[in-house]
Amino acid sequence: MKPSGLKPIEAKRKFARLHFFEKFSSRISKASGSNAAIITAFSVVVLWLLCGLFENFSADWKFVFNIGTTMITFLMVFIIQKSRNKDSLAIQLKLNELVAAHEIASNRLVDVENMTEEELKVIQKYYSQLSDSAKNEESLQQSHSIDEA
Repeated sequence: MKPSGLKPIEAKRKFARLHFFEKFSSRISKASGSNAAIITAFSVVVLWLLCGLFENFSADWKFVFNIGTTMITFLMVFIIQKSRNKDSLAIQLKLNELVAAHEIASNRLVDVENMTEEELKVIQKYYSQLSDSAKNEESLQQSHSIDEA
């Protein structure tokens, strides 16, 4: 086992910071998709328009709002992507477990998300062949694997 180069206390602090950010990004991502967030965003836009009426839609008024929305959008893209990456990885792991656990399924599909696009297209062609052969089956209950194609 290689030493990480960090002292135990430093490693715990680093883990705590990473864990905090993961929880933070997950909570922000969930909150930003809530009904309350949508209503709040709609209210802010209405308030912004009302303020614009009083300011005669001045350049300063537009500038302040544009800077604020740009900063929020920029941060939200990365926060939501972090949360989405974690969710995607969890789904892939669950699917890998299902494929690996099923006795008829091809274990070639475990870790398929790390294949190149060309490799995925080859597998897609095999599934097309499998679909064509399944159309000729008399029983709709017949199970097939990619290994048969």
